[in-house]
Amino acid sequence: MTIAARWRLAESQAKALYDALADEPDIDAVDLSEIRGGGFEVVAYCAEHGVEARLSVIAAAALGKDAGPAVEALADEDWVARSLSALPPVRSGRFLVHGSHDRAAVRTNDIAIEIDAGLAFGTGHHGTTVGCLMAVERLARRTRPQSVIDIGTGSGVLAIAAAKLWHVPVVATEIDPVATKVAAKNASLNGVGRLVEAVTADGLRHPDVRGRRFDLTMANILARPLADLAGPVAAHLEPGGTAILSGLLPAQRRWITAAYRNRGLVFRRAVIVDDWLTLVVERPRGIADGEPAT
Repeated sequence: MTIAARWRLAESQAKALYDALADEPDIDAVDLSEIRGGGFEVVAYCAEHGVEARLSVIAAAALGKDAGPAVEALADEDWVARSLSALPPVRSGRFLVHGSHDRAAVRTNDIAIEIDAGLAFGTGHHGTTVGCLMAVERLARRTRPQSVIDIGTGSGVLAIAAAKLWHVPVVATEIDPVATKVAAKNASLNGVGRLVEAVTADGLRHPDVRGRRFDLTMANILARPLADLAGPVAAHLEPGGTAILSGLLPAQRRWITAAYRNRGLVFRRAVIVDDWLTLVVERPRGIADGEPAT
C-alpha cells in the first residue's frame, strides 16, 4: 500500500520541508506545488511501513514545530505516472523535457529529452532543473566542454541534456543504485547511452572519477551537500571550467558562493526559476587548487 502524506504551509516552510523530505531514502517522491488562493502543499509518497511517525519527526525538525501530515492511502496503481501524466512538456530554450505521452510536442530543432515517471527523482518540471538547463544553454554560447560530470543525476535529465547538446562523454553519479539504473536506462532511451556513464557514487567518490578533471560540473542536489562538495568539485574542475549548482533557496546564495570562493572558484551568475536558485561559478585559469578566489 502506498500513502500520500500532505502538508499545507507557507512558502518558506514548504520549501524547507521539501528539502528535508527529498533527502530521505524511504520516500519514493516528493511534490511541492502552489495552492490556488494562497499557500503551498508538500506531498510525500512512500510505502506504508509505519513511516507516519518518521514523517512527523522529519517535519518537526525542518519546521521547528510539531506538524504531522494528513495521510491518504492510495490505490495499488502506477500513481507516480498518473500524477505526472497531465504535466505539460517543459521548454527551456532549445531543450524540451517531456513524457512519452507528449512526443507530438517535439519540434524539428528541439533538443528533446524524454523522461517518464519512475523510481528516481527528476522529470524536468522543477525550477531547479529548468534553472540548470538555462545555465547549460547559456554556457553553450561561448564554449564546448569536452568532459562533463553530473553529480546526483537522479533520472539523468542534465546528463542527457549535456550529452545531446555537445555529443561528449558525461559521467552521471548517484548515491542511490536504483536511480543509477534509471538514469542509465533513460540515457539509452534518449539515444545517448554510449555517452552517459551512470555510476553509483557518493558525490565524486568513485574509481572512475578519481584523478579526472572536468570542464563542466553540474550538481542539482541540496545546500548542505553542495557546501560539503566545494573542495572536491574545485579539485576536479579544469582551469577555466564551470560548475552549475542548484537545489538552493535564494537565501542560501551567500553561504554557497562563499564555500566555493574559498576553494578558488568565482561567482559568474545566478538564475532564479519559481523561487529556486541556480548558481554558476568558474575556476579561473592560473588559480591553484584550494586557493581562495579574490
